[in-house]
Amino acid sequence: MQINNAYLAEVYQKVEKRNPGEKEFLQAVGEVLESLVPVIEKRPDLVSSGVVERLVEPERFIQFRVAWTDDSGKVQVNRGFRVQYNSAIGPYKGGLRFHPSVCSSVIKFLGFEQIFKNSLTGLPMGGGKGGSDFDPKGKSDNEVMRFCQAFMTELQKYIGPDTDVPAGDIGVGAREIGFLFGQYKRIRDEFSGVLTGKGLTYGGSLARTQATGYGLCYFTDNMLKKKGDSFVGKKVVISGSGNVAIYACEKATQLGAKVVAMSDSNGYVYDANGINLAVVKQIKEVERGRIKEYAARVPGAVYTEGKGIWNIKCDIALPCATQNELNGDDAKALIANGVKYVAEGANMPSTPEAIELFLANGIYFGPAKAANAGGVATSGLEMSQNSMRLSWTFEEVDEKLCGIMKNIFENASAAAKEYAQEDNLVAGANIAGFLKVAEAMKAQGVL
Repeated sequence: MQINNAYLAEVYQKVEKRNPGEKEFLQAVGEVLESLVPVIEKRPDLVSSGVVERLVEPERFIQFRVAWTDDSGKVQVNRGFRVQYNSAIGPYKGGLRFHPSVCSSVIKFLGFEQIFKNSLTGLPMGGGKGGSDFDPKGKSDNEVMRFCQAFMTELQKYIGPDTDVPAGDIGVGAREIGFLFGQYKRIRDEFSGVLTGKGLTYGGSLARTQATGYGLCYFTDNMLKKKGDSFVGKKVVISGSGNVAIYACEKATQLGAKVVAMSDSNGYVYDANGINLAVVKQIKEVERGRIKEYAARVPGAVYTEGKGIWNIKCDIALPCATQNELNGDDAKALIANGVKYVAEGANMPSTPEAIELFLANGIYFGPAKAANAGGVATSGLEMSQNSMRLSWTFEEVDEKLCGIMKNIFENASAAAKEYAQEDNLVAGANIAGFLKVAEAMKAQGVL
């Protein structure tokens, strides 16, 4: 990691020494510190107040054992995590991820990113993240329920509506949130907005399911408008076929684009006529199946096993699967095939090499902490509705989401123009998110 500022380079070296081998976390920290070089050079007060040293160290990191019994009566043991990273601008806020890849590095990377993402929304939310190496795939509903109850029995000690408000993420959907909320309510004997992503019958918000995918497209639409362009007639490739990918596909199509490919961890489908989203929803949301089944149901669609979705020619690429899914070779393929816009729907899906290639080749690039902030923004709106004991209509929430994504784009663009290059939204998003948190940390003293 090359950081062209002695102070920030020293901060990174300390982080590296304290967190050896945590590559996802170190990648996220390095990217942010690189972006902050022009800010630190203009703002010596941020050095003297130690804001950056404090920012890279989580306020609290919790790891705990989760013991539960499977359907055969065998005791299983998983690890649970929660990082409460920064509360300078509001209670900790960030999702729970249930996936075998979850470890301390992944949780800290996600929590660190969440600080800036939440700051960019303009809502009063600090950064946090959590989860477990539990894999809900292939588990019965009763097994998932028992795991969630065991997980929440420990987690409930550390969270609350004014302290830390988790949400869903990979592997944590409506089913899991329901089980987690029920256990919290049973133990704490209170009905509060302690989780977001809840069902509509018990405090959830309309448009939350669609929010990350819709928000990604609203952000991308602002990128397009900045260039005098639009979604109309564009070919779009979307990796993933989970919640974010599905609703990014839905909104991109509504805005006039043709989505020609989607994927999952096994492979990808290409449909020259445009993805039939009703089929994808049936396979992924109802049947919990694999994307390869799409090709068997839609004439003309082609399924390819393994990686390779980024070799498909497109105007807009929306990586919506997982971290570091789009590498340097993928970026070269996209550039060679004429991609003009890339916006991240997943958390840190592009490697540093890929991002450098996009920026160097004039590809307009929307980083995750800005482009996929729609989910947490709508979670923040759910928190507001819970606090006021109100329920807004789908249209009201969607309108607020659209406005938030526009503000995120404009703030990132303005920060990029002031401190970096106007089209460098990576630097702009990092700087805009950082400055709000930094000012709050300074105002509150050394904590």
